[in-house]
Amino acid sequence: MRKITLVNDGWSFHKGPMKRGKVPSRPKKDWETVNLPHTWNALDGQDGGMDYYRNACWYMKTIHVSPAPEEEVYVEFEGVSLSCEVYANGVFVARHTGGFSTFRVYLTPHVKRGKVKLAVMADNRDQADVYPRTADFTFFGGIYRNVKLIVVPKRHFDLDYYGNQGFYVTPTLHEDGTATVRLNAYCTGTTIIDTVRFTVNGETQEVTHRKAEAVFRIEKPHLWDGRNDPYLYTAKAELLSGGIPIDEVSARFGIRSFRVDPEKGFFLNGRPYPLHGVSRHQDRENMGWAITEKEHQEDMELIAEIGANTIRLAHYQHAQAFYDLCDEYGMIVWAEIPFISTFSDSAGARANTVMQMKELVVQNYNHPSIVCWGIANEITIGGASDALLDNLKALNDLCHHIDSTRLTTMANLTMVEMDSPLNRLTDIVSYNHYFGWYMGSVADNGPWLDEFHRLNPDICLGISEYGAEGIPQYHSAEPKMQDYTEDYQAYYHEEMVKTFAARPYLWSTHVWNMFDFGSDMRDEGGVKGRNNKGLVTYDRKLKKDAFYLYKAAWSDEPFVHLCGSRYRDRVGDTTTIKVYSNQKTVTLYVGGEEFAKLDGEQVFVFTQVPLAEGETVIEAKSSELTDAMTLCKVEVPNPAYSVPEGGGKNDGKNWFDDLTTEGTEIVVREGYFTLDDKIGDIMKTPDGEKFVSEMIAMAGKALNMNINKGMLNMAKGFTVSKVFDMAGSRLPANTKVWVSEQLSQIKKP
Repeated sequence: MRKITLVNDGWSFHKGPMKRGKVPSRPKKDWETVNLPHTWNALDGQDGGMDYYRNACWYMKTIHVSPAPEEEVYVEFEGVSLSCEVYANGVFVARHTGGFSTFRVYLTPHVKRGKVKLAVMADNRDQADVYPRTADFTFFGGIYRNVKLIVVPKRHFDLDYYGNQGFYVTPTLHEDGTATVRLNAYCTGTTIIDTVRFTVNGETQEVTHRKAEAVFRIEKPHLWDGRNDPYLYTAKAELLSGGIPIDEVSARFGIRSFRVDPEKGFFLNGRPYPLHGVSRHQDRENMGWAITEKEHQEDMELIAEIGANTIRLAHYQHAQAFYDLCDEYGMIVWAEIPFISTFSDSAGARANTVMQMKELVVQNYNHPSIVCWGIANEITIGGASDALLDNLKALNDLCHHIDSTRLTTMANLTMVEMDSPLNRLTDIVSYNHYFGWYMGSVADNGPWLDEFHRLNPDICLGISEYGAEGIPQYHSAEPKMQDYTEDYQAYYHEEMVKTFAARPYLWSTHVWNMFDFGSDMRDEGGVKGRNNKGLVTYDRKLKKDAFYLYKAAWSDEPFVHLCGSRYRDRVGDTTTIKVYSNQKTVTLYVGGEEFAKLDGEQVFVFTQVPLAEGETVIEAKSSELTDAMTLCKVEVPNPAYSVPEGGGKNDGKNWFDDLTTEGTEIVVREGYFTLDDKIGDIMKTPDGEKFVSEMIAMAGKALNMNINKGMLNMAKGFTVSKVFDMAGSRLPANTKVWVSEQLSQIKKP
């Protein structure tokens, strides 16, 4: 039988490449001893500056193994970022491109005298034929997931096909309430006398064939029913030789049906099942991607606490441990590959998307939680092209070819037009919208959704990203867009909850993001190297107020939560107190005395709440449920509640007010740039690059944004007109005319 051993401890690590490109024969004295999971970017990948270490680094370990003559040896890597080369006793044995999927290396020929010396070069540099290339998150380098030693008989279930274990389970729920379960097993090195014995639900079938298949019928299946009842069966396949088991694999699976309707949304097991949930990045403060099952479990418990029933696992393949948790907790999952932001038009890059897509699907085929495969995210940032569309079509077709039981989807930018062919490429589609944060107003979301639905009534539409930055130390009695306060983030999400509740045609909505995450290119709100849109902080220690809004909207666990507990110092004789709860009645007490009782849903707003001199104790109650906080009346606002000078906060001056223009009409001059030209094309000329650089600096101040190099690279595929559309009404009317005048003086090459 197979033997699987974890080999995470005692690796030697060297930060950086070897001189003259040599493969190390043994660790040097200055090498560090590390245990896996490991990343070399745990700290510099989260501190800002877009200067985290990206290079080839080396790991070495001598593995002791003594296989019998009839055994084979593999080493399994669950995740090495972003590409790697594996050497055994100094000999090259494998290269893997893609930092998020499982791959295995055949070691049998390299085992000498009971051991094999492994050297692994992990490389997180930008590589033209490896995705992701550019994105708004840190690409942490390292062997950041488990490594396992696998010893199997020479005749065994296949271990060489894209990281799958050679075992596929396909359950089908029929209209009459019965179910069939098809099992497929693939064997290596077998003979004509070998047999595969399948077991499901206490029944067995035996098949003699290298590619064995069996179909079981279950008359009264126990359904996998999402968060209500995520029941899991176990299927097993045994390879028999002379009737004796010599190898075995198993997989948990769930029996369920689902469909998506463009008017009524998502259905699970024949009934409406509105999908509301979050997106998740896997990294954590001071750990990067090098997390363990403990951290995966904690993340899932937090997601479950708010009552989410769906998770978009962005923007890459996540750990098998987390997909297992999704199965166990009944989450509906969107799984995707890192085909994101920047399209590379080359045969190698296209092959990499195909390989990562195959790995995602075949490695996760048996998970009942997964209902759709995501083929791309915001991939048109650099513009659309025939080559890009062809690549996307190939991925869409590949998913359907490998897996006919699930849907395909993709996440599009706001700038993708409503009638774009991209919206009809996959089975279902979603948009990443940030009206109310980067552009426009939060009130713009509903009208946009309704207009899309009116124009495309046959398309199943969802929202794959929406959110606002919320930094817990910042507060305001009058929160505004892009002030980075916890209060504005909460208000934004209140409005989004109402927007989605009124639109049952949405097939899913996913908050961006469940947790703050590392993005070393960022410098916003006085916080460097981080995206602060999470409902929970990067270290998972603090739940922001918006967390409790969703708990009030989605969870059945009774609670009351006082918002603004970190907004302790308040100016004025009275203040407004907001309570989130899933109870129908909330009573507010001030200084121990009942102040008011309100009936409502989710959000309870108490106005003109008096503040005593000094401290005032505020308490919210609903039956036995309670929450309390202490506020302090002050004479002047606490400066710690606002973004510090130079930290991304607008000082109130509109930097475009002083721009002068000679007219009111958009200027178009033949042979010169216009508003319809792309930022990247304009920057190809010296005058154009100078103008764009100046404009970016001015716009950043006007829009309360630190527009860094990484964000500028992403915007190069946008036309100037699109940038104005994103800015909405935050720029004065004369700005567009003035910009067109300046462009009309810059000659095209």
